[in-house]
Amino acid sequence: MESAYHRESSRDRLGETAASPETRTASVLAGRDRRRSHLAGAIWIIVALAIIGGVAAWWATRGAPPVSYTTAPVTQGPVSQTITASGSVNPMVTVQVGTYVSGVIQSISCDYNTQVKKGQTCAGIDPRPYQTVVDQDQATLATANAQLAKDQTNLDYTKLTFQRNQDLVKRGIVSQDTFDAAQSAYNQAQAQIQVDQADVQQRQAALDAAKVNLSYTNIVSPVDGTVISRNVNVGQTVAASFQTPTLFVIATDLTKMEVDANVSESDIGNVKAGDQASFTVEAFPDHPFTGNVTQVRRAPQTVQNVVTYDVVIDVANPDLLLRPGMTATTKIVVAQRDHAVRVPDQALRFSPGGLHGAAAGQSTHSQVWVLQNGEPVRRPVVVGLTTDAQAEILQGLQPGEQVIVGERGGNGAGGNASQASRLRLRL
Repeated sequence: MESAYHRESSRDRLGETAASPETRTASVLAGRDRRRSHLAGAIWIIVALAIIGGVAAWWATRGAPPVSYTTAPVTQGPVSQTITASGSVNPMVTVQVGTYVSGVIQSISCDYNTQVKKGQTCAGIDPRPYQTVVDQDQATLATANAQLAKDQTNLDYTKLTFQRNQDLVKRGIVSQDTFDAAQSAYNQAQAQIQVDQADVQQRQAALDAAKVNLSYTNIVSPVDGTVISRNVNVGQTVAASFQTPTLFVIATDLTKMEVDANVSESDIGNVKAGDQASFTVEAFPDHPFTGNVTQVRRAPQTVQNVVTYDVVIDVANPDLLLRPGMTATTKIVVAQRDHAVRVPDQALRFSPGGLHGAAAGQSTHSQVWVLQNGEPVRRPVVVGLTTDAQAEILQGLQPGEQVIVGERGGNGAGGNASQASRLRLRL
């Protein structure tokens, strides 16, 4: 079998050798075409990689776009440190007019915004029940006076009898017992006069009290002012049993108002009497009102675990623009410098090229960036008063210098990295 296999293989090789020349030529040409195709593909891949590499190299080595900075001048002027609080506008003095007696409101002569004078009647309670009491007490007093007059006559008689018996007993005409009885009657008549006089005084006091209650049926204004609230109507029954009902609220002078501002406990330590303050109300948002702190009250006000303190601010209201109950947004000046070197607040927060961690973080003090020869330069400063818009610079800057408050330009991380390299050289 092995001989047969070798013979078959030899026959195949002889067949291949005996193939025609045309067949061998076509096979050679096909091989050359395949080699040329592979070579062309490899050349195109090399060219594409070279182009991509060139673009990447150009992108990496191209110059960063220019960075422009926004600057602001260092100025000199006033800097005020303020705290903000909300409050309400109220009259400086208000009087709540109530009633001492109960009854039905019979008449009302004062309404909202009525200008009243001291002693002017504003309302009237039905006086008939109290007039009846007055009449009864007058009759009782008259009875007591009559009884006093009767007992006074009896006193005169007993006194005369006592004096007569006193003379007769000395002459032995009457007995000693008769004299003693006359003396006893005279002493009792004197005591009865004292009882009657006390009763008359008691009846007179009851009558005076009834007259006072009758006078309270006329509700009068205790001060000159303006009625800002009326809480009753004609026909309404008011009861003054345990708590005096408030019928009217009168403001003495609406040209002088005060703001009760609620200052948080974190800021109250900086507020003191005499501080200047300004505020606006929603009715006049473009009209600032000014005043002074007159009182810092120590009583805390706790609402939902938030502690505030009442700060009273007096303000003039000559045009009567302010009305009771208006909501005021108040700014209280707790510190002020009139000729301070100042910069915008943005200058303290600015760090160019994203160097807050690399460059700005190297210093534990406040700093700003100034523009010198087109490049930012870090400048350490000492900061004084700060507000929402400005900061006082105690050391490190002079008026007229330009501080950087912002930047524009720079393209991506490459621009920031290039800028960062230049800034490290400047630092």
